[in-house]
Amino acid sequence: MKPTRRTVLIAAATAALMPSLPAEAAPKAAALQPYASYWYPDSLPAGSPGTGITWRSLKSWRAADDADLAFNASTVPLAPRFTPAPANTTARSDQARIQSLVSFGPTASNPSQGSATADYYALTHWAYIDELVFWGGSSGEGLILAPNAPIVDAAHRHGVPVLGNIFLPPVAYGGQLQWTRDLVQKDAAGRYPLADRLIAVAAAYGFDGWFVNAETSGGNTALGTDMLGFLRELKTLAKAKGQRVTWYDSMTVNGSVSWQGALNSQNEPFFQAADDMFVDFRWTAAKLTSSGQRAGQLGRNRYELWAGVDVESNGWNSSVNWDAIVPRDKAHVASVGFYRPEWTRNHLPADGRTPGDFHAADDHFWTGRSLDPSRPDTTDSWRAPAVSVADRSTITSMPFASVFNTGHGLRWYEDGQVTSDTPWNHLGLQDRLPSRRWVVHTDGQRPAVTFDFAAAWRGGSSVLVEGALDRPTVLDVYATRLPVTADTVVELTHRADAGAVKVELAVATAEPTTPGATPPYTYYPVTSGSGWQTTTVRLTGLTGTVRAIGLRLTGADGGQVRWRLGGLAVRNASRTPAAPSGLRITAASGGDLRLAWNPASGDVRHHTLHRLLPGGTRRFLGGTCQSAYFLGGLKPEQGEQEARFELRAVGELYTTSAPVTVTHRW
Repeated sequence: MKPTRRTVLIAAATAALMPSLPAEAAPKAAALQPYASYWYPDSLPAGSPGTGITWRSLKSWRAADDADLAFNASTVPLAPRFTPAPANTTARSDQARIQSLVSFGPTASNPSQGSATADYYALTHWAYIDELVFWGGSSGEGLILAPNAPIVDAAHRHGVPVLGNIFLPPVAYGGQLQWTRDLVQKDAAGRYPLADRLIAVAAAYGFDGWFVNAETSGGNTALGTDMLGFLRELKTLAKAKGQRVTWYDSMTVNGSVSWQGALNSQNEPFFQAADDMFVDFRWTAAKLTSSGQRAGQLGRNRYELWAGVDVESNGWNSSVNWDAIVPRDKAHVASVGFYRPEWTRNHLPADGRTPGDFHAADDHFWTGRSLDPSRPDTTDSWRAPAVSVADRSTITSMPFASVFNTGHGLRWYEDGQVTSDTPWNHLGLQDRLPSRRWVVHTDGQRPAVTFDFAAAWRGGSSVLVEGALDRPTVLDVYATRLPVTADTVVELTHRADAGAVKVELAVATAEPTTPGATPPYTYYPVTSGSGWQTTTVRLTGLTGTVRAIGLRLTGADGGQVRWRLGGLAVRNASRTPAAPSGLRITAASGGDLRLAWNPASGDVRHHTLHRLLPGGTRRFLGGTCQSAYFLGGLKPEQGEQEARFELRAVGELYTTSAPVTVTHRW
C-alpha cells in the first residue's frame, strides 16, 4: 500500500491519540468500541442524548482530534470500470444509471469495522450501481453521517463512489430550522465554514462526497439563498478534491420545502449547483419527460436526474411505472434512484434469517425472477436493473484473485479449514465479485448457482453449482481486461461435494458476437480429485487481452452434482507481502482492546488478526483494510496468563506475510 496524504493524516492522528507502548504494558486508556461517525452541523439539541448516543458538532471536528479516524477511514482507492458486451439485448451501457440509498445500520452504534453476526446487508451487486448513499440520520442522534470504512472499501473495489448523508429532517420527525441555518452559516468573509468542514471529513475518511437533503420546513427566501450559496461553495470545494454532491428534490429556491417530483424552476438552481439530483417520488411520466428536456436545455445530461423508486416496504413487489424511466423500446428517460433496497434483507423473517436467504432475495431484486441476466423473464412485472442497465467490471490489472468472499459468513475458513466458528460481517474483506450473476450457457437443464456459506476455501463463502449436468454447462465468471504474457497463469481452487464433474477453465480474448451469447472461449483441462484442489493452468496459445473467464462443467453420467468454486487467481508471478510493523495495544479495558500498527508498503490487500491459543492452534479474530482494529469481549483461556496475538498482511493473491506479534497480560 503506497502511503497517501490521507494515510499519513490517519497515522499522525493515531500516533497523537494512541501512543505506542511496550507490548506487555497495560495501557491506561479505556478501549472503546469505535462506531461510524455522525454529527449535528453546529448547535446540539436541548437535554441529554439517549443511551449509546454521542452528540457532536461538525463545526468543531478536527482530524487530529478524531480518536476513531484510524478505524473509520477507507484505504481502497476508487477503481476504474469498463463495460463488457451486455449480458442481454435490453441492457444499455450509456443511458440510465442507478443510485442506491441504503441504511446499513442505525445512525448511532453502527460499528466501524463489522460485527459478530452474519445477518447483514452484504451488498454484492455493485456492477449495476453508479453511486451509493450512506443513508441515515435522526433528530435525536445526528444529522450528518460519514460512511464507515468497510462499505467504502467494498464499493471502491467495484468502482462505486460513496456519499455521506446530510439529513435535515421534516419538523414532524423532530427537525429544527436552526440546524439548517447552522449548516449554511457564513463567516466574516462570507464563506461557508461547514462546506469546508464537510469536504475535509470526506477527504480524511476517504469517501466521495455528500448527499444533501434539506427537508425542514419553515424557511424563507433568505434561507433559500443561503442554501444555494452553501451548495455552490460545497460543489466548488468538492470538485477540487475529486468529490461529488447530490441534491435531493426537497427545498425550493424560496426556502420552503415542497417536493416537486421534477426538475423545474423551483429547484433548477440547486440542480445546477450540484452534480446531480434525486427527483422525489412524486414524479409522473410527463414530469420525467419534461425534466429530461429541461436538463438538456441547460446543457446537462438527463441521466444526472435520479427518479426516486421507493422499495423500502415492498421491494420487487413495488408498483413502478418502469416505462416512464427505462422504456424498452426507446431511449431511457432518466436514471433510477432506489430508496432503501436493503428490503431484500429486512423483509425476511428475522428469526432464522440466513446469508443464503438474503442473497437469494438480493439476486432476485438485481437480476430478476429468472436469476440469469442473459435470460430475462419478460413476464416479470419487476424490471430488475440487469434488464435495463449493463453491468460493469473493475478487473483490469494483475495480479487478480478472488476467493468469492461476500463480506459476511457463518464461520471463517483458511485453506478449507475452519479457523473461527463465530458468525461475522465486514464488507471491507469482500472480494471483487462476478458482475453478472449468474449467466449459464447450456443445452440441458440449468443448474442452480449461488453463493454458499456451508464451506469455503478462504473467507466465508464459495460458489456452489448444484443440479443435473445432463449436458456440458458453461458458467461465465468474470469479465476482465487482463493482458496475456508468456508467464500468465490462472489458478483455480475447487471441490466436488457430490457427483463426478469434469472441469475445464474457459478463457476468451474476444467479446461474444451478440449480447448474451457465449464468449468465444478456449478450454483448458483442470485437475480434479477429492477435497479442495488447486490447479495452475498456463494459457498456452493465447495472446492479447483476456476479456472473459468462465468454467465448463460436464457431469460424468448426467446425474446430480454439487460442485464448489473456492478461488480463482490470474497472475504472472507470485508475490508475498512484507510484514507490518509496530503492532501495539493502544488501549485496554478488560477483554476489550484497541490495536494499531504500521502497514507495510507494496501489495497489501488487508490484514488478519489471529489469537495463538495455549495448545498452539490459531483462532481467527478479524480482518481489516485499516491499520487499527478493535477486539471486544476477549477472555483468558484456562490457565492463560497472557494472550498472544498475531498480525499478518494479506496480498492481492491471498499470500500472507510473516506474522508480527503482541501480548496482552490478563
